[in-house]
Order: sequence, then structure tokens, then C-alpha cells
Amino acid sequence: MPEQGRDSKSVDTKMARKKSLEQIAREDGRYHPKAVRFVFEGLSYTLKKVASEPGHISGEILCEGVRKLALERWGRLAMMLLSSWGVRTTRDFGEIVYLMIEHKWMRAQPADSIEDFSDVYDFKTVFKDQFKF
Repeated sequence: MPEQGRDSKSVDTKMARKKSLEQIAREDGRYHPKAVRFVFEGLSYTLKKVASEPGHISGEILCEGVRKLALERWGRLAMMLLSSWGVRTTRDFGEIVYLMIEHKWMRAQPADSIEDFSDVYDFKTVFKDQFKF
């Protein structure tokens, strides 16, 4: 638990200055704010339901967790919905993650790279062709 006093105030001030996910998405302009929020929620989902160990996860594992969450929430509509938000490839998930890293909503390890998100899977294959009712 954080201690009260001067250090606690500086942490509160930093948090107050952090931009909201919606503000970040709107300023960036590439993705709908709901896409940014969804990828952020996908991190929690992945840590709870997909990752084999707690802590840091790879871009590939995050893409897998986001895929499962999208199918769980929207089923066959997942690809259409994500596309309407500007998300058409796993690289887009990475672009959103690195946007959040830039704004201190997520952290990366030195070995992490945006390339970790490139071509993890094909959206048509996982959201349409492999979909099971």
C-alpha cells in the first residue's frame, strides 16, 4: 500500500496527467477509441486466461488472447467489428500496444519489438474460416 505524504501526491499528480485511452486514440487518429480500449482489456484477459505464467507476455501471446476475447464477445462479427475500428491485422494490435506504451498505459521489455505482432495470424482465417458455432 502506498504511503501517504509527499510521494503519494506526486504519484497522484502523474496519474492525473496521463491521457485517457480515448484521448490517445483520437489524437493518433488511426484507430477508433473502442479498439484501443479493447486491446487494453485484451491484456488483462490474456494474463488471466491465456498466459502460462503471470507477468510479461509476448506480442504473439497477446494476439492470441485478443483473438479469443474477440471471438468470445462477438463471434462471427469479430472481424467486421475490428475492421470498422481500423484493426485489420495483428500488426494493428501491435501498433495499438506501442501507442499505449508511448503513453505509459503499458510497458515493454528491451527485447520486445513491434515486429512481434506482424503476421501472427490471418484475420479471415481465424475469425471466419475457422469459426465454429
